[in-house]
Amino acid sequence: MSWRELEEELARWREAGRVADFWWRDDDATLPSSALQQLLKLSKSSAVPLALAVVPLEAASELFNGLGASVLMHGTDHRNRAAPGEKKTEFAAAEPEAEAIARLAAARERLARLAGASFLPVLAPPWNRFKRALAARLPAAGLHGLSAYGPRAAGEAAPGIRQVNTHVDIIDWRGTRGFAGEAAALGAAVKHLAARRGGSADAAEPTGWLTHHALHDAAAQAFLERLFERTRARGARWLDPVALFPSRL
Repeated sequence: MSWRELEEELARWREAGRVADFWWRDDDATLPSSALQQLLKLSKSSAVPLALAVVPLEAASELFNGLGASVLMHGTDHRNRAAPGEKKTEFAAAEPEAEAIARLAAARERLARLAGASFLPVLAPPWNRFKRALAARLPAAGLHGLSAYGPRAAGEAAPGIRQVNTHVDIIDWRGTRGFAGEAAALGAAVKHLAARRGGSADAAEPTGWLTHHALHDAAAQAFLERLFERTRARGARWLDPVALFPSRL
């Protein structure tokens, strides 16, 4: 997949009188590392809002000094609790729901205190895995949004829980664990945009880009710079997470 094909898809949206919209989430933040600072600088220079998924119980207070990004809750401690044979997850099938909600509530309290006005009450579960049955109980933990990976089934994961997912992961997790490359990233974006335009995916869900700052190299950074510049130049809109996730529905 090439830039030309992405631009052709954006042109189809314009010809249909529609605006292609995107949003950006970056995961696994705990410290104000140089890699994260580089990403935050790009967000500011490109005027593309960033939703930063922070691990609440691992986050250092200095992370939030002049952050310049919205803060989502990346689980509680990012610890794999999966049973043997279960895929990696912080929310294992065997964990009692009440314990999971209590854990989330305590982590939310800490993160909200540290992040202040930047905090959005949205759970972005590690490994993008979360027990469906827990979604309805998230308000008990003070959470009113959910962000995972893949096209959503509905705008709400449960009553009062706004769901907005990501759809393009720029990291090659099954291979190099580095930048997946332009072709793979652009192909995933075009696929989701075309599905939205054609009605096989929720047209109201913006196409979400997922990054992991700690794993970025120069090629990943250059790709994001080019992505932001070229999509905005061709009429696409990058949405603010604050608009996507109201505190309460």
